[in-house]
Amino acid sequence: MKKSCVSKYIFVVAFLSFSVVILTGCDSLLNKYPLDSLSNSTFWKTEGDALLALTGVYQQNKLTGTNAKQSFDLWNQDAYLRLFEATTDNGFEKDNGVTDFNNGDLAASYQPVMDLWTTTYIKITKCNNFLENIDNVEMDVNKLEEMKAEVKTIRAYDYFWLAFLWSDVPLVTKVLTVDEANSVFRDSRENVIKFVIEELQSAIPNLPVTRPDKDYGRITKGAALAILGRVFLAEKRWEDAKNVYKQVIDLGVYSIDARFSNLFIEKGENSKEFLLVSKRMPDIYGNSILLSCLGFTWGGYHHYSPYNELVEDFECIDGLPVKESPLFDPEKPYENRDPRLLKTIFVDNISVFKNILYIAHPDSSPNVYQDQLTRRQWSGYMVRKFCDEDYNGNLNVYGCDFPMIRYAEVLLSYLEANIESGTPITQNLLDETINRVRGREEIKMPPVTETNPDKLTTILRRERRVELAWEGLRLFDLFRWRTAHILLKGRFHGMKICSKKDASGYTKVPVNTDGYYFCEETFFRENVDYLWPIPQAERDVNKNLTQNSGY
Repeated sequence: MKKSCVSKYIFVVAFLSFSVVILTGCDSLLNKYPLDSLSNSTFWKTEGDALLALTGVYQQNKLTGTNAKQSFDLWNQDAYLRLFEATTDNGFEKDNGVTDFNNGDLAASYQPVMDLWTTTYIKITKCNNFLENIDNVEMDVNKLEEMKAEVKTIRAYDYFWLAFLWSDVPLVTKVLTVDEANSVFRDSRENVIKFVIEELQSAIPNLPVTRPDKDYGRITKGAALAILGRVFLAEKRWEDAKNVYKQVIDLGVYSIDARFSNLFIEKGENSKEFLLVSKRMPDIYGNSILLSCLGFTWGGYHHYSPYNELVEDFECIDGLPVKESPLFDPEKPYENRDPRLLKTIFVDNISVFKNILYIAHPDSSPNVYQDQLTRRQWSGYMVRKFCDEDYNGNLNVYGCDFPMIRYAEVLLSYLEANIESGTPITQNLLDETINRVRGREEIKMPPVTETNPDKLTTILRRERRVELAWEGLRLFDLFRWRTAHILLKGRFHGMKICSKKDASGYTKVPVNTDGYYFCEETFFRENVDYLWPIPQAERDVNKNLTQNSGY
């Protein structure tokens, strides 16, 4: 149920009335400073001006023109689903939008790379502009410092992702002139991460623990701490990560929601499990997640196809992996499984949506559809997680908030930091972390009792995968664990087509020996693909930008 419509409408008004940046054709994206009708010299006067500008910072960046289809913004679900999930072993996107991430051909000219770089630096420029001008506003000093802390957190979050994906990047903390923007150098990853940590640590004391309903969606102390926790995980600073996540837990304001399935639809908005969300409003400022996830039967495009490799990681209801559990029946592979499986993925002839049985036909998918773009093969599975049966509006402007950080992630990350730091693992620690996640009322998976660090790490990584599937953390995990070159290389499978392959074989749909058909083959270059290329368009403008190795 919506509790903060006023706040959501403010987001929309701000977007329409306060243009923080203007895109031009040939200059570096780092110089997109305000050229707006609301002059800095006349605008920054009142608290209302500050709030409007702050909302403009939160607003996602949507590219225009030929790039209008791409919304690769770190504060929008498209980046998380398309770039951080559909490029991994969790599944793929069928419309070829991100195929170069999967086929070993990632290059500096690749448009999605440019799009994420572009939108991220636009957001950073908004932050820089805000921080340069906010002190001109006459308002309560505590409110002013709180707003500055929010913007510092947003900027730090974006710089963390830039460093994580590109390593050395330009570290820009002020609005640049055109000449300055066209001559910046890449700063070392070490310096960027140092800046990120210092910015977050300086912001956290000035952020509130909770917010009133009208301000729901604005950054809180818990959100900033959780972002800092991610940074420490990526940096393998385990003691620091453990301490930061413990601070989140000790705030005492977050909890695991009993209703897993409601977390991803409008019923679950404002849950105490959310630390950070991307705000949305039906029809006015919605998202296209339903259009992307649902199949043609329900008016969607079925853009995303999960792999069977993800399906296999959902345990049986006895808490054992499918390869170990006596409950697993190869001829009925979807029975007796972790309840999260059917709440995350549509399965052929089992899943029902709006009273219609989902039936997949992966062997008969056309080569083109809708806008005549060439598409890749279905896997036979669809993403179920974000599909709201109660919603009857336009699928392209669904208004549910997108979860960016959940308390489940915090608990699992806290356990990981304890394991990696060498902290003795106790049953109490397991019960307060991974078992709290697995034991939510709607799921009730058996508790984990393993305390051996190596064995527990395997269990924990599997738990992160199934609990957080298609929420945008898979690429982050594979990159920081340094397992992408192992797990993102090879043939991936779709749904089970038939019983075990017989001696005569199958000619229409290639399957493995267990009857799961081959739907994709992916490649990952260990010495190259852990870092993305600096966009060639940026290097054409600025000769000082060097390129990452291998591109």
